[in-house]
Amino acid sequence: MFVVGCPRSGTTMLQLMLHSHPRIAVPPETRYLVPAYQRRRMFGDMRLAQRRQALAEWIAGDRTTKFHELKIDKDEFVRQCVEGPGSLGSVIGTTFRMYADRFDKPRWGDKRPSYVKQVDMLLRLFPDAQFIHLIRDGRDCVASLKEMPWFTHNSFHAVSTWAEAMDAGAKLRRTMAADSYYELRYEDLTDDPSTELKKLCVFLEEDFDEAMISPREAASVAVPVHKVWHSNTHGDVTRARVGSWAARLENWEIALCEDVLGDRLVSQGYELTGAAPAAKAHLAACQKTMQKRRASRLRKNMRDRINRLREPSPVAALLTSGQRAIAGVPRQRIDSPEMADRTL
Repeated sequence: MFVVGCPRSGTTMLQLMLHSHPRIAVPPETRYLVPAYQRRRMFGDMRLAQRRQALAEWIAGDRTTKFHELKIDKDEFVRQCVEGPGSLGSVIGTTFRMYADRFDKPRWGDKRPSYVKQVDMLLRLFPDAQFIHLIRDGRDCVASLKEMPWFTHNSFHAVSTWAEAMDAGAKLRRTMAADSYYELRYEDLTDDPSTELKKLCVFLEEDFDEAMISPREAASVAVPVHKVWHSNTHGDVTRARVGSWAARLENWEIALCEDVLGDRLVSQGYELTGAAPAAKAHLAACQKTMQKRRASRLRKNMRDRINRLREPSPVAALLTSGQRAIAGVPRQRIDSPEMADRTL
């Protein structure tokens, strides 16, 4: 499964809750899945063992990836990729499968907020995947984004980021099957973790486990030490930051959020303050930012459509019986009961 949402919406907390389940492993953000997909033409035909080896060595050795945080053996990973199925998704999926093997768990997931805008790509790689969209009050997300050392943009970009996540989620809600896409709110999850996680486990077709409610132990394994902005994950689940935007945003930012995001906030059950309308200059600047970001996404989508016409090899993973069935590959006799499970 994939955990998605707007950055700073609580996706790391949810990652740890899922990782605390005895059957599910969800690693820290890896940062190689999207680049590997975007460079698939460069890596060549994955049906050739030497091409799988080249991709595996890039994933395991390039300075831009976070492979080392998985703490799996590089040589063994390369070997399994060389001997494994000939598709892009199979090589990428092997990293996650080996990470799950570290904890003797049959099922794996991945977490990256921006995936909410890349579900089409992820389904090409893992056609049997499930998606969990964690939603948080956009004003809290904007306030938190502003404070992050890695977020180098202004408030207009922060507002745009939340709007894009909500719009992507609305499309997924309309187009995806109920057993593939699930939404829950950060505020509900922190208010009553047990109830919300039980409902989530029904979606995942897994038994609920009490360990999910207190994911502190998982934080020491699945949250890298250098990510100090996730320090809250090492404590108990808390509602302390719910609604903190009121003290963290300036008045003009509150007005902008409620003016630009108002309909989206209300549709998700969040109340507006009735703040005065945002200044025209702020609205114009935000609209310009949103237009530029939309144009950039359209360009990227166009490049991907062109690249799909020239793909050198299969994309979809062929690691599980479910994936092979979708691809029309005959069932292998060596499948174990666990491999027959839906492992995403």
